[in-house]
Amino acid sequence: MAVALITGSSRGIGAATAVRLAQDGHDVAIAYRANAEAAERVAAEVRALGREAATFAGDMSQVDAPAELVSAVARELGPVEILIANAGINDPMQQDPRKIDAAVWDRVMAVNVRAPFLTVQAAIGSMIERGFGRIVLLSSVAAYTGGIVGPHYAASKAALHGLAHSLSQFASRQGVTVNVVAPALIATDMMPSDQRTLDELAGRIPVGRLGRADEVADLIAAIVRNPYLTNQSILVDGGMRPS
Repeated sequence: MAVALITGSSRGIGAATAVRLAQDGHDVAIAYRANAEAAERVAAEVRALGREAATFAGDMSQVDAPAELVSAVARELGPVEILIANAGINDPMQQDPRKIDAAVWDRVMAVNVRAPFLTVQAAIGSMIERGFGRIVLLSSVAAYTGGIVGPHYAASKAALHGLAHSLSQFASRQGVTVNVVAPALIATDMMPSDQRTLDELAGRIPVGRLGRADEVADLIAAIVRNPYLTNQSILVDGGMRPS
């Protein structure tokens, strides 16, 4: 099948997506920032499904990291044909724009916007040459509503939608699709840790609960399988916001 690179895949949605794509027969590059042990556990799950897996460490806030990652994956597993740009940060949570300094703004933009673009930039050439590519950018309902983290996070996630619109027009005739998945209130360690807050958030969701990482992964897998779906932004939010 294909080689899938998933950034931020040592945990949460990224880890679930790695396993789900392996179930569909893809080899998986598991990219992570710091938790090598968790990344290796995900790799072991992929290998148990009979697929190749390798782990790659890198700090996506660094400008050279995305291209270095794509090159390392190509050397070890082969050219990247599926790119799931999942790595992102939502720290600090700060709704007051007066308290977000330039350094915080720049770091969030570097990881959440610049890194996905630079990773695509490094990978899309080989996708075009091979006549096949799938790019999925992980956004958030915050791109539509402003969310609960703050303007820095909301702006970074909204930027991915514009990026996808442009990229999809560039490469669609060469078999490369580009889409956005925007999850909301998924039960991962990026959510608040206290149960009272989690219960309050779940109460806002029409289906009555937080989402699961595997539910998002199932949608990503469906997007990867579909060659006619491109330039779309799909909310996975339990009915919070009609699209």
